[in-house]
Amino acid sequence: MSAPPPPGPLSGTVVVDLSRALAGPHAAMMLGDLGARVIKVETPGTGDDTRGWGPPFVGPEDARESTYFLSCNRNKESIALDLKSDDGREVLTRLVRHGDVLVENFRTGVLDRLGFSVERLHELNPRLVVLSITGFG
Repeated sequence: MSAPPPPGPLSGTVVVDLSRALAGPHAAMMLGDLGARVIKVETPGTGDDTRGWGPPFVGPEDARESTYFLSCNRNKESIALDLKSDDGREVLTRLVRHGDVLVENFRTGVLDRLGFSVERLHELNPRLVVLSITGFG
């Protein structure tokens, strides 16, 4: 029997992943590959848009998943939050307070309208690293 692999260099780091499409999810995935705990925030009901991108899909007919989505979202936990609701924003606030990194790729102004401007994020957590990137880099 072999020993479990050693923890990665980012073990103990918490990443809040608000991104979708390619560049943001890929960046967060790489942090997860290096040992970070990545918590992907998805839309209730539908999840990340890329869950339906394909073909190809894998899995049983009633639970098919996009290989595109799977290829960019390994090593992640997932939570569904409605960021337009008070409850969803409260949960995100708690994640931000306990996180080390936040990855987002909303259109310009969306995060601000949700009440999470970069200034507000740093009020909640002054040490938070914020990566804002366009969907495709």
